[in-house]
Amino acid sequence: MIRSLALTDFRSYASASLPVSGGAVVLHGPNGAGKTNLLEAISLLTPGKGLRGATAAEMGRREPGEAVGRPWAVAATLRGADGDEVRLGTGVQTMGPSARRIVRIDGETAPPGRLLDHLRPVWATPEQDRLFSDARAERLRFFDRLVFAAHPDHAAVVSTYEKALRERLRLLTDDTRPPDPLWLDALEARLAESGARAAVARALALQELQAGIDARADRPFPQADLGLAGPAEEMATAGADEADIVEALGEGLMRARPRDAAAGRSLFGPHRSDLTALHREKNRPAAEGSSGEQKALVLNLILAQVTRLAEQPAQPILLLDEAPAHLDEARRAALFDEIEALKLQAFMTGTERPLFAALEGRAQFVAVEGGGLSSPSPLVGEGGGRSPTDEG
Repeated sequence: MIRSLALTDFRSYASASLPVSGGAVVLHGPNGAGKTNLLEAISLLTPGKGLRGATAAEMGRREPGEAVGRPWAVAATLRGADGDEVRLGTGVQTMGPSARRIVRIDGETAPPGRLLDHLRPVWATPEQDRLFSDARAERLRFFDRLVFAAHPDHAAVVSTYEKALRERLRLLTDDTRPPDPLWLDALEARLAESGARAAVARALALQELQAGIDARADRPFPQADLGLAGPAEEMATAGADEADIVEALGEGLMRARPRDAAAGRSLFGPHRSDLTALHREKNRPAAEGSSGEQKALVLNLILAQVTRLAEQPAQPILLLDEAPAHLDEARRAALFDEIEALKLQAFMTGTERPLFAALEGRAQFVAVEGGGLSSPSPLVGEGGGRSPTDEG
């Protein structure tokens, strides 16, 4: 559980410190005040680019007239169930196009993957409100993040697949010489192996998420019947051996060579797969639902993900950006009750405090405005903050 958060030259914050009481935290204030920046800071306490998908160089605070952002830092103190404290920190010491994040755990430099030993943030943002009617690639990226949160090696498998896919396409579209058949065979073998592993992990995650949704049919959220559209995932869902999926992918990639070369893009493989959802009550695709219905479906999926992660050693942290905005009063109250029932630490943003009236007396309320934070007890440290890269 996060017990304190500190930012230095991050986005709109020159220096801010937020002691956290635990449980639900409501960040309320006008648009542009910096609420989402706080959620983004927490989302960086895990591998990857965070909830905005920004580069490290984009996150540094800029004064008027500054062309390049400043070196920045995010630090948090966590307290485990056993009462032990852990200090996590991330940031950059030099800015520029090649700026790379540094991660420190208890003052010692660590690989980003080690963050997953302590914290697993899960987030829902306004960009996901129409997830099921957006482009297929966005849904697959969203789903792969859900897979990765419980199975960290999935990210490396997908990265291996995508790198080999780019190299294969480069060979197929090189007009100066025919592709080396031995190298093409080797790339497709790598693609088939990594693609099969990704498909199996996705199928397992889908099964776990569907079980999480079905286990709580009493939630006042629309229930979704999830699916994965794609030959490899369909084989994995049906229980095929991974070796059979590897073989099927290899044969498919070989057959697709002429078509991919002519099209100038890769038209076959697990990168073309899609997450599907059927609104169970209405028996229609989720893509046909309103923004409010799609948001509720996504929130139910996020709650199933949090339930799934509860079995992991590291604690899930829920980040909800403007989540209550399109929910009716009953669903808002149900969401808050679910967060409390699951004993989750959740950080939520909204422009109006009354949206969170059902949490009065049960949550920590923090007013955010102009790069500052305030609550019934002082929460802002306006002095010079320490960078987590300076700790230890």
